[in-house]
Amino acid sequence: MRKNTREVRIGDVAIGGSNPIAIQSMTNTKTEDAAATVEQILKLEQAGCEIIRCAVPTMEAAEALSEIKKRIHIPLVADIHFDYRLAIAAVEHGADKIRINPGNIGSEDRIRAVVECCRERQVPIRVGVNSGSLEKHLIEKYGGVTAEGLVESALDKVAIIERMGYDNLVISIKSSDVVMCIRAHELIAEKTDYPLHVGITESGTVYSGSVKSAVGIGAILYQGIGDTIRVSLTGDPAQEVYAAKLILKTLGLRKGGITVVSCPTCGRTRIDLISLASQVEEMVKDFDLDIKVAVMGCAVNGPGEAREADIGIAGGVGEGLLIKKGEIVKKLPEDELLPALREELLQWEA
Repeated sequence: MRKNTREVRIGDVAIGGSNPIAIQSMTNTKTEDAAATVEQILKLEQAGCEIIRCAVPTMEAAEALSEIKKRIHIPLVADIHFDYRLAIAAVEHGADKIRINPGNIGSEDRIRAVVECCRERQVPIRVGVNSGSLEKHLIEKYGGVTAEGLVESALDKVAIIERMGYDNLVISIKSSDVVMCIRAHELIAEKTDYPLHVGITESGTVYSGSVKSAVGIGAILYQGIGDTIRVSLTGDPAQEVYAAKLILKTLGLRKGGITVVSCPTCGRTRIDLISLASQVEEMVKDFDLDIKVAVMGCAVNGPGEAREADIGIAGGVGEGLLIKKGEIVKKLPEDELLPALREELLQWEA
């Protein structure tokens, strides 16, 4: 059961409360290059991204947000470190939310200036704390970087902003240590009702990062904790979105989109199933259908598994069966299976 958190609006998207868990990503273009950044965001929108974050390391990047915002269709979050003036400029140029760590923005006067700017425009602040930047006194207090230290750090930062009379906040506490990150979210969920942004930071490449994120984010979401997620990967940001969608679908927290099931292959497989399954998985990204597609390799489990799907392929010796709603539609040579499946999906979509 989802933990009941307060609702926060980020542009046209609401998180927390009873709202669906929103998928985020972050651009890796130079934000100063508005055209390149917009091009990437539009591709991410197509992939299913619902909130996008851009790094704002310079005043030129903050100013570019105005042009970027005009040409995209999802909320825009500005990621700020060190310079409070960049946070103010980002808000003034249209950011729908800002992400700061009050610990590296500077004095309370500087934090207050950011808070007042956000209050004036009702722009939420995401208070972010990472294990790599945990304060020295908390490391000493807890004998190292710990889940308890991360939670205390985050709540200390939240308290600073609350004392300034502002509570339009989202919290993120991230670590590259999956077990620590899970524990930190369990602890903070007991102490606050602010919506939580969940992710495993610096998780790695598309392969290893997707596995770590699925384990960590999945374990947190399964406990009903979390209101928006980002899968952080070293690679194309679109892969972050695809991984996030699959995590949510696997947990039953998101519907829509084609689910592909495929067998692991064994010595009975007589078609190039590995290549075929990969091609099917890539192909179905083009379709907005809430169905299951099976790609199976042999006559042992293949026909039965394919019949349990809405549509499926069951391989034979250099050929295969196309099965739809439990009925064999036709037998086809191996090289005709993928085109036939695509044609069936096109008809289904029509």
